[in-house]
Amino acid sequence: MGALALVSAVGLAVDDRILVGAPIWAKPFKFSVSFVAYALSLAWMLSLLPRGRRTGWWAGTVVAVASAVEMVLITLQVVRGTQSHFNQATPFDNAVFQIMGGTVVVLWLGALVIALLLLRARILDRATARVVRLSSLIALAGAAVGFLMVRPTPEQLASDDPPIVGAHSVGVPDGGPSMPVTGWATTGGDLRVAHFFGMHALQLLPLVLLALTTLAARSPRLTRFARLADERVRLHLALTASAVYAAVFVLLTWQALRGQALLAPDGATLAGAGAIALLGAAATAFSFRRTSPGGPSPSPTPPSPAPPTTPTEEFSA
Repeated sequence: MGALALVSAVGLAVDDRILVGAPIWAKPFKFSVSFVAYALSLAWMLSLLPRGRRTGWWAGTVVAVASAVEMVLITLQVVRGTQSHFNQATPFDNAVFQIMGGTVVVLWLGALVIALLLLRARILDRATARVVRLSSLIALAGAAVGFLMVRPTPEQLASDDPPIVGAHSVGVPDGGPSMPVTGWATTGGDLRVAHFFGMHALQLLPLVLLALTTLAARSPRLTRFARLADERVRLHLALTASAVYAAVFVLLTWQALRGQALLAPDGATLAGAGAIALLGAAATAFSFRRTSPGGPSPSPTPPSPAPPTTPTEEFSA
């Protein structure tokens, strides 16, 4: 994937072809970079398994092979100058897309096996265990959003033999006005937003935990973060971050399915975002204020020494 990212970057520089409103090499470049981050995260999570390493190795290999096949087919269609996803214009294009659909299912099942192994694994650090398990489940849900994209649009259903069946956008055709770099639609919903956000829980949530652990290690010098030295505080903050992330993922999916652009939220979307922010802030404050039962208890006050006795008192005793 790293090599393909470099090839795609060169393609972006020297090939000026445009496909569905975007540079033709943009898709393989974004996919390969995304797969690099995804595979590295899965590899790190597999290293945490105390048992089931052989099963995990096979599941990881399946994910790697399936993603490689997916990228080969995407690049093949780029070289041919045609669309890879949803393309049924010719029998060959249809066969390519059907194979891609199969590899996505295989990839998802491989990631599911890894998630199940992580759910059963005994990881010593409870905060790490929760983040790894929850981020893998959110990533599975994010990947599953891709299955919503293969549904035919109303315009495609009205056509007898449409060359394209499925779309990234909701309420507007693919290839219209879009955001720079990401290519997400700006005039309608775009399922790629939730798809991207959900899958990359594998990177973002562990990074949150890494930041908490780093601040906890420096807490003796940074007194304002002293509470992070308590493992239970880090655990509650990790759970809060995971819950907020999952809620935002659901909100983004709901927003896209209603045909609403990411940067043009309506009142219901803004209300949902505000509720998530308020609940997340309240849970964070509660995590810092909570007293950890397992934390160190204050040492008892030593008894006061008895006053020295005089020689007369000693003789009388």
